[in-house]
Parts: sequence; C-alpha cells; structure tokens
Amino acid sequence: MLDSRMAGALNEQCNAELYSSYLYLSMGAYFESQKLKGFANWMRVQAQEELMHAMKFYDFINERGARALMKAIEGPPTEWESPLAVFEHVYEHEQKVTSLIAQLVALATELSDHPTNDFLRWFVAEQVEEEESANDVLQRVKLAADAPTGLMTVDRELAQRTFAAPAAGEGAAE
Repeated sequence: MLDSRMAGALNEQCNAELYSSYLYLSMGAYFESQKLKGFANWMRVQAQEELMHAMKFYDFINERGARALMKAIEGPPTEWESPLAVFEHVYEHEQKVTSLIAQLVALATELSDHPTNDFLRWFVAEQVEEEESANDVLQRVKLAADAPTGLMTVDRELAQRTFAAPAAGEGAAE
C-alpha cells in the first residue's frame, strides 16, 4: 500500500502528465493553423506519449492499493510568437517535468518506498530522452529560424515521427 503522501504526489504527477498531453495538443493545433503539418505531427506524437506516461502513473497508483484521482487539468496556452517560441516552451516544460520526477524520487527515497523508486527509474531515463529530443528540435529550429526553406526542411523531418504503442516497460516515440 502506498503512503498517503506518495499517493498524493503520484496523483499530482499523473495530472501533470495529462497537462503535458493537453499542452502538446494545443501546440499541435497552433502548428496546424500555421500550416506546419510536420511540427503538428511531432506534437501529436508527443501528446500521445505523455498520455501513455499518465496511464503508467494511473495504473501504478491503482496497483499499489491507492486510488488514482482525476482532477481538473489546467488550460494550456494557445498562442505563441513563432515555432522557435513553441520549442523554447517545450524544452522548458520538459525541464520542469524532470524536476517533478526528481522530487518524486526524493520522496520515495525519504519514505524508503523501494517499489515506487524502482517504478520511477523508467521516468528518470525517459526524461533524459525527452529533454534531449526537445533540445534537438529546438536547436534545429534556431538554425532554420531565419531561413523559410530551412523551416520547411525541419517540418518535413518532423512529419516522419511516429507513435508506437510500447511493449511492457518500454517507451513509445521513435
């Protein structure tokens, strides 16, 4: 059975992952309105991945004898100045999520909750990948920012990203 503080913190993280999915859908809608279908695709895949993360928390909370609680999801921004501003936001957001995961690890360690600590290891590694992926696109967008043809090249590359439902214990985006 989960400690009540741990259950509360995991529920907050589940909500944060749902917000992340919602945020990336909003960013995708922004890109759709800008006719940047590849960027929109990248965001849609990212939204699916974040929803999968939320479900991992949801399932773990329930498996450990606590109850996953669905709370209101804050509305995300809907407008950005540019594709560059969007990916700066993505990178900052992923850094924030990394911080949230680190706080969960610290709490699990404090409570000597080894099963939760083990569960969170996957998310620690996942956040390294998430930050790297966000920063990679951010750097490419920065390089292409002053060259419309460069932005179109990045858009075509991002259109190639796909979501594959993960096997047990694995990630999702490729």
